[in-house]
Amino acid sequence: MDWQALIKEYEGFLKLEKGMSPNSIEAYLSDIGKLQQFLELNKMERGPEELDREQLSRFLTWISELGLSARTQARILSGIKAFYHYLLMEDLLEKDPTALLEGPRLDSKLPEVLTVEEIDRMLDLIDLSHPQGRRNRAMLETLYSCGLRVSELVELKISGLHRAEGFIRVIGKGDKERLVPVSSRALREIDLYLSDRNTLNIQTGYEDILFLNRRGRMLTRNMVFIIIKELARDAGIQKTVSPHTFRHSFATHLVEGGADLRAVQEMLGHESITTTEIYTHLDKAYLREAIISFHPRLK
Repeated sequence: MDWQALIKEYEGFLKLEKGMSPNSIEAYLSDIGKLQQFLELNKMERGPEELDREQLSRFLTWISELGLSARTQARILSGIKAFYHYLLMEDLLEKDPTALLEGPRLDSKLPEVLTVEEIDRMLDLIDLSHPQGRRNRAMLETLYSCGLRVSELVELKISGLHRAEGFIRVIGKGDKERLVPVSSRALREIDLYLSDRNTLNIQTGYEDILFLNRRGRMLTRNMVFIIIKELARDAGIQKTVSPHTFRHSFATHLVEGGADLRAVQEMLGHESITTTEIYTHLDKAYLREAIISFHPRLK
C-alpha cells in the first residue's frame, strides 16, 4: 500500500467522519510521520501492512531512546494504533499488529518534563547581584537551549563558541564531537557572564573552560545538580528536577512542537546502531533550521 495515498484517505476520514479539528488531525498525522521517519532511517521500504509487532516495538524503543516523556510516547502510540484501527476497519489489513503493543506506564520513573513557564520561573529567581548569578543564568539557559548532558555543560569551552554561525561545539560520550545550535538568548547570557568570569583568578589548565567556580576551576557535576535543585525548590516546582530534566524538556518540547526526530536525535548526540551513520551526514544548515523552527527559545 502507498503511504501517501493511505494518509490522504485517512486525513479525509478524520475530517469528514470523525469531525476532528485541524489541530487534532495534524497531531494524528504527525504521529504517522514519526513512524515513517523511523522506517526511512532504518532503510525499511515497507508499507504499513508489511510491518509486524516486532518492528513496531523497535519503533517504540526508538522514540523512548530520544528521551521523550512517558506521556508523549503514549500519545504517539495512540496515534499509531488509531491509524491501524482505520486500516483494519477499511479491510486493508487482516490483523492489527498494534493490538498487543504496550506503551510506557505513565507512572513510571521517567524524567520529569518542565514547562517553559517553569523554566522561566527558575531563571527569573537567579539573583544577578550574586557573584555567581550571571554564570548560573547563562549555564541554565545553555543547558535548556541546547539539550546538553551535564558533563557536556561543565566541559564547554570558550573556543567552542561559534557566535556568527549560531553553534557551539560539544564533546559528548566517547569524545564524539557535534555542533549544536545555540539560541541568541543563551549567547547573550553567556556574554554577560563572561564579564564576571574575567574577574576570576583562573587556574592553569582552565583558561578555555566556559563555566568556572569561584576559585577559577571547572564546575563539578554535583554543583550543577545543587544549583538546579535549589532553584526548583525556591520556584515551588513539585517535581524531581535535575540537569537531565532540562535535556529531557528540550527533547520533549521540540518533538511536541513538530520537530523532525532526526534533527532532535542529532542535537542530543544519541548513539544508535540504526541511525549513527545517517546522522553524521545530515546537513548542518538543515539541522539548525529544524531547531530554530521548533524550540521555544529560538522562535
